[in-house]
Amino acid sequence: MARPDGRRPDQLRPVTLTRGWSTHPEGSVLVEFGGTRVLCTASVTEGVPRWRKGSGLGWVTAEYAMLPRATNTRSDRESVRGKIGGRTHEISRLIGRSLRACVDLKALGENSIVLDCDVLQADGGTRTASITGAYVALYDAVSWLAGRKSLAGKPEKVMHRSVAAVSVGIVAGEPLLDLCYVEDVAAEVDMNVVCTGDGDFVEVQGTGEDGVFSRAQLDALLDVASLGCLELAEAQRKALAS
Repeated sequence: MARPDGRRPDQLRPVTLTRGWSTHPEGSVLVEFGGTRVLCTASVTEGVPRWRKGSGLGWVTAEYAMLPRATNTRSDRESVRGKIGGRTHEISRLIGRSLRACVDLKALGENSIVLDCDVLQADGGTRTASITGAYVALYDAVSWLAGRKSLAGKPEKVMHRSVAAVSVGIVAGEPLLDLCYVEDVAAEVDMNVVCTGDGDFVEVQGTGEDGVFSRAQLDALLDVASLGCLELAEAQRKALAS
């Protein structure tokens, strides 16, 4: 099938990672997956939550939000409604779990890092873009701590692997990588895959949106997602080297 933007089935959208996009946080990245743009910031706090004190372990967590007009129609701010939606909670927890997979919390020491992922513009894949960008922001925040000799271990031990994420799906019977919104709403199967830079899986979330899917289809989706995550890991490496 022809994709809306002319990409191959196994091709990512153009990916851009702009470090230092925001002045104040210890780490900040504007991540762009095609038309999806997310501002990821990493804020460092000395100390850990009360339930973590005295453990010698640090803490990494995340919060996700979407601007009211990030989509084609305006959504009410959840802060105004007075209640955080279930989808927002789910995505925040996913980002936090994914980023903790790349951090040695003992080497981090009793420091806390909060990753805020705010969607400026949504065109599919906001959670996967958030994870991919938040890794780079987290890396910069850890480097900031290292510069102040505030880590319990060596900087290279704290961030001992990279993490990236991408969406995949089956549209009109064909496995596709990095779905834009038009493809996402038409997908028979929708999946988000989080991988390390070595190709190991951190998390796989898959749903048959319109029917069921076979083991062969699952394998095909995981194969194309793994290749996509490796490309994203290379983009992260280049961004951090720049």
